Amino acid sequence: MTGETHFSTVSIIALGVSDLGRARAFYEALGFTAGPGSGEQIVFFQLGGLVLSLYPRALLAEDAEVENDGQGFDGMTLAHNYPSEEAVDAAMARALASGATLKKKPQKVFWGGYSGYFADPDGHLWEVAHNPFVKVDDHGIVTL
Repeated sequence: MTGETHFSTVSIIALGVSDLGRARAFYEALGFTAGPGSGEQIVFFQLGGLVLSLYPRALLAEDAEVENDGQGFDGMTLAHNYPSEEAVDAAMARALASGATLKKKPQKVFWGGYSGYFADPDGHLWEVAHNPFVKVDDHGIVTL
């Protein structure tokens, strides 16, 4: 039905950042390319069928009408899946060289895969993982 809302698809993930220029430089160092609509107040990265946006944290909190206390673990991570353990190690090395902070060294994990975690300059957690139970195509698209 046209105009129907579908919550089974995520279209944009917005990260509140303390320094938009620094955050943009970090993600560009990881290989992301800023897309149309990016400017001094917001940056967009096209990630397949998903968009990652960076927006000043104070403005994002204001827009959502929530406190901007920035304290503690927010209960969310972002994940990037790779076709092999070696690709995970290479991705982690690139993130660390770009200014990420290592949170968990890539290792074999209880669910049968291989993963590690880093934090971007604003503390957003990213998991880099190889999951042998899913397919990752040449464009990085994961199929369950």
